[in-house]
Amino acid sequence: MSVINVGQAAVLGVVEGLTEFLPVSSTGHLKITEGLMGIPVDNDAVVGFSAVIQVGAIAAVFLYFFKDIVRICTAWGRGLANKEERYHHDYKFAWWVIYATIPIVVVGLAAKPLIEGPLASLWVVAASLIVGSGVMWAADQMGRHKRGEDDTTFKDAMLVGSSQILALLFPGFSRSGATMSTALVLDLDRVAATRLSFFLGLPALTGAGIYELKDALGAGVGAAPLLVGTAISFVVAYGSIAWLLKYVAKHSFNAFVVYRIIIGVLLLGLLGTGAIGS
Repeated sequence: MSVINVGQAAVLGVVEGLTEFLPVSSTGHLKITEGLMGIPVDNDAVVGFSAVIQVGAIAAVFLYFFKDIVRICTAWGRGLANKEERYHHDYKFAWWVIYATIPIVVVGLAAKPLIEGPLASLWVVAASLIVGSGVMWAADQMGRHKRGEDDTTFKDAMLVGSSQILALLFPGFSRSGATMSTALVLDLDRVAATRLSFFLGLPALTGAGIYELKDALGAGVGAAPLLVGTAISFVVAYGSIAWLLKYVAKHSFNAFVVYRIIIGVLLLGLLGTGAIGS
C-alpha cells in the first residue's frame, strides 16, 4: 500500500506549486502538511515523493522562461563552436549556472543521511523558518537594489548558487529565500534577484527529482500519486511564478518575512502541544 494516496498527493502538489518559488520554504510547508495529514515526514518514500513533485514546479519554470532558456542555451552552443561568441554574457551565464550547481550537488550527496534523517525534523523546519526570516529582512534592508540582471557576474552566481546549501541542510530556510537574500546583499534589484534564483535552481532541483525517483517508486509511493502531485504542482507553480515576478517589482519582501515568522511560531506551538509529530 502506498504511503501517500492520490488525494494526499493532490494536496501536496498544490502546496509544492504555491511555495516552491516563494521565499517561504516549500520543503517546510510540505513537511508541515505531511505532518498534519499523518504522513511520516522522514520516510524515504515521502522524502523521494517531495523531490519528484518538484519536477512539476521546475517544468513550470522551463515553460515560463522558455524564450530566455533557449536564448541562453543557444548562446552557449554558439560559444562552444566559435571562440568569438564566448564574450557574450549569455554564454558566460550558462557556464556560471553549471559551476554554481556543483557545491549543492557535492553537499547534497555527502550529507544525504543527515538531510533525510535528523535534519528532516519539523523542529528544524520551525527554527529555520524563523531564523531565515531574519536573514531575509536584513538582506532586503542592506541591499541597495541598484544592479540589474545584465550586471550579474561569476561571483554573484557562485555565491547565490552556493547559498542553496542552507535550504538543503535546513528545511524551512527556503531555497528561494536563501538565494534571493544573497542576491540582495550583492545589491541586485528584487526582480534580478528573483530571476537569478529561478535560473540557478533549475539544474539542482531537476537533478534532485530525477535522483529521488527510484526511491519514491521503490519505497512505497505508487505511480498515480506521483503523476497527480507532479501535474498539479506544475499548474499551480506556473501561476505562482507569474504572480511573484509582478509582486517583487513593486514590493519589498516584508510580507514574506512576517508570514514565515507566523508559520514558524504556529509550528512550534503545534509541536510543543503534540498536535503534530516531529
